[in-house]
Amino acid sequence: MLEYLIEIVKHRWSLEACVRAVRFDEYGGPDVLEVREADDPVMAPDRVLVRVRAAAVNPGENFIRNGAAAAMWSTTFPSGQGSDLSGEVVAVGREVDGFEVGMPVLGWTDERASHAELVAVPADHLVAKPESLSWEVAGSMYIAPMAAFASVRAVAPRPGEVVAVSAAAGGVGSVAVQLLRRAGATVIGLAGPDNHDWLKAQGAVPVEYGDGQTDRIRQAADGRLDAFVDTFGGGYVELALDLGVQPDRINTIIDIAAVRAHGVGFNGSAEAANTTDLDAMVRLVADGAVEIPIARTYPLDGVREAYEELNARHTHGKIVLLP
Repeated sequence: MLEYLIEIVKHRWSLEACVRAVRFDEYGGPDVLEVREADDPVMAPDRVLVRVRAAAVNPGENFIRNGAAAAMWSTTFPSGQGSDLSGEVVAVGREVDGFEVGMPVLGWTDERASHAELVAVPADHLVAKPESLSWEVAGSMYIAPMAAFASVRAVAPRPGEVVAVSAAAGGVGSVAVQLLRRAGATVIGLAGPDNHDWLKAQGAVPVEYGDGQTDRIRQAADGRLDAFVDTFGGGYVELALDLGVQPDRINTIIDIAAVRAHGVGFNGSAEAANTTDLDAMVRLVADGAVEIPIARTYPLDGVREAYEELNARHTHGKIVLLP
């Protein structure tokens, strides 16, 4: 116990200034976000205190912040935000093994807290960061990659099958495309023309989204579509059903109404919220087998601009805050 308290005191005196974190006091758009001084994260014996180097922004955080998801995830104000993180360990709880001060780590928090300079994270939400991963990639490894991991696992692709992916160049879609190709599937990637070259480089068949996309998908699939991974919402589940895909071979990470109406899969990062799956995904990225594209980075004070760019829904890859 004494060693634990000494480590916390050493950490506290080592801080250069008060901890800064993203906060909002009411539901709304990116304009309600502020960066301000906050209380130190609450440590516990089973937690690791991390100085955050990078933390991705994700579409789901919009739905929490604007109140659209209030029925599922209530919010107490003032609220923080952010799940993904990478950084360096600055203190370790007395019940924690396998982590030490100065160690680079990556993982996630379930407490809407990673968009900050410091965060206290349960030890079972963290893994060691491989040296080959940049802070930006490491700080983007949970929400989008693990949603892709769970989505692909849910539709269970087999070699030779044809699988379509909506928003195929986005944060989740770009990883799903690569995982499906590794499984031996032919992948039809729905994306804007600017992203078609990247999809081709991944071995996917690019198809432009928008008016007439049903016919374009049917033609690209040569009349056979075995599964569908929806990372965008907005009617893609119904499109997949119209193309003859069975409900148990469709997974959406966003369209809750379609899940209720049609019984399709709703598997995302929560279904891969464990360090075994995270470690498997990290190894693929560290070995160069899967790419996590980084679209753009912003300082913590640029959090509003980061979400405005995210909301445009045209980026290829992840947008990341660098506290």
